[in-house]
Amino acid sequence: MKRTSILTGQPAQQLGEQPARRLADDDRWLGRAMLAPAVIYIALLVGFPFALSIYYSLSDATVGSQVLHFVGLRNFIRVLENPTFWRSLGNALVFTLVSQALVVVLAKILAMALYRDFRGKWLVRLLILLPWVAPISLGTIGWLWIFDPVYSVINWILRAAGVLGPHVWPVWLGQPSLAMASVILVDVWRLLPLATVIILAGLSGIPQDIHDAAAMDGAGFWRHLFRINIPLVMPIMLVALLFGIVFTFTDMIIIYVLTRGGPYDTTQVVASLAFFTGIQGGDLAEGAAISLFLFPVLVAVVIVLLTIARRTEVT
Repeated sequence: MKRTSILTGQPAQQLGEQPARRLADDDRWLGRAMLAPAVIYIALLVGFPFALSIYYSLSDATVGSQVLHFVGLRNFIRVLENPTFWRSLGNALVFTLVSQALVVVLAKILAMALYRDFRGKWLVRLLILLPWVAPISLGTIGWLWIFDPVYSVINWILRAAGVLGPHVWPVWLGQPSLAMASVILVDVWRLLPLATVIILAGLSGIPQDIHDAAAMDGAGFWRHLFRINIPLVMPIMLVALLFGIVFTFTDMIIIYVLTRGGPYDTTQVVASLAFFTGIQGGDLAEGAAISLFLFPVLVAVVIVLLTIARRTEVT
């Protein structure tokens, strides 16, 4: 026998379903409910370690110690007085800016090439995506073999082609200038697929009518590129640049596997310095303080790039 409400005469089960139905019809509350799992995940994955880093940076925490003492800003002062930190910050800026400039330019070229139809297009897309799909540690180990000072395949190819003389044998990871160029090359190889896919999605979103109108007006390749293609894809390119800067500036895997910050700290970056200081060096407090310097730089970059992207999208 169905139970009914005394006031409305409707079945009690139907009355219980009405609030849930109204909640599902409310776009505002439905959107919040859908975003809640992602917000909780980000808070647990990012928020908790960030709060823990702040806690450690204000203490004298070390590896193996179970007692913490509050020391205030002492760790931050020590970091600012350390010349290795400033060198690492400069290396991180060079490493990030140079690699991402190359990534954006090459990704734009690849995206324009993949936008056209040709035989074997699926195979080319698969090969381009492989560096991003493969684990970065395994890929970097492969590059470590490529840069090997004795068996470097690059050196043997250059010598066979006559580029290198009989007494010239570059040590890619042992010379300061070549070491920085090597880690930049690996970072470009790693992030190029992601930027290509993002920019390719932006190219696919341009209506075909715009291309047809430009062709009817007699626009050549370069005019079409700089007056239509790049302006319309600029917001997407800035998003790809933003992802690349965040990934590169906070990454230490390439540096750790290839050079360990050497030679003579010429490839040491802020992320790797924080790891070597806090984990391998045992000074968790100073390592946490070093890592926190990444935050204001990334916040400034995110604000600037998103502001530019919004303005270019409006115009």
